[in-house]
Amino acid sequence: MGARFEVQGHAAYCYTGGRAFDALLPTVVFVHGVLNDHSVWGLQSRYLAHHGFNVLAPDLPGHGRSAGEPPRSVAQAADFVLALLDAAGVQQAALVGHSFGSLAALEAAARAPDRVSRLALLGTAYPMKVSDALLQAAREQPLRAIEITNTYSHSTLAPPPSALGPGTWLYGHSRALMRRVLASNPRVNVAETGFGACHAYEGGDDAIERVRCPVLFLLGERDAMTPPRAARSLQARARESRTVLVDAGHSLMAEAPDAVLAALKTFLAP
Repeated sequence: MGARFEVQGHAAYCYTGGRAFDALLPTVVFVHGVLNDHSVWGLQSRYLAHHGFNVLAPDLPGHGRSAGEPPRSVAQAADFVLALLDAAGVQQAALVGHSFGSLAALEAAARAPDRVSRLALLGTAYPMKVSDALLQAAREQPLRAIEITNTYSHSTLAPPPSALGPGTWLYGHSRALMRRVLASNPRVNVAETGFGACHAYEGGDDAIERVRCPVLFLLGERDAMTPPRAARSLQARARESRTVLVDAGHSLMAEAPDAVLAALKTFLAP
């Protein structure tokens, strides 16, 4: 079940976790990373939607089922998140972001601190520099960029059953998703825009110092894309934070779905 909103002049799709959207409930917004969409939050979004929360897991503009231009910067992605709250009639929400989505959530919380009640940063890093090889592949051979990203994003071949179902092949599932998201926008190379935005972002230290709400750093112990040590700058500057390490790589929502959900449940509890 999903909902559509007009955000910044374009239709934006949000997965609502199998429940009808209800702006009166506490709201959690899930923000995905590069070449992903709302589906990466499967277990976490469904559980919270059926346990007292209003869930909005959007496809970012120009990705999947959402129209518009894909964000070419973290600032543009943050503006979309805040505009989505306006369009949905939500005054305040918890933001949960993964990878590029974590930077967008961070920037949104810094720009509008009174509108963000909790901030969970998964697989985050600052600076989130991208290797020259991956940037070049994203620009010239996006399918090759997908292969590189999958190689470094996973630390296991198959996830627990609670993620994608028994017997699911993580590499194949993730590769198919990324190819689908890439193909969903024939006009703009969303691999290039996404990785370029990560690489160019320079506002992290200033942003975390402007965040007023509690912050959760949820990191994969075996993450080769954004190793836990890469979050230290943000951790040192956060006003009120906690860190949870899970046994997973960069794709921690799929590789450690139950541990990620448990950490979010604890963090989001009133």
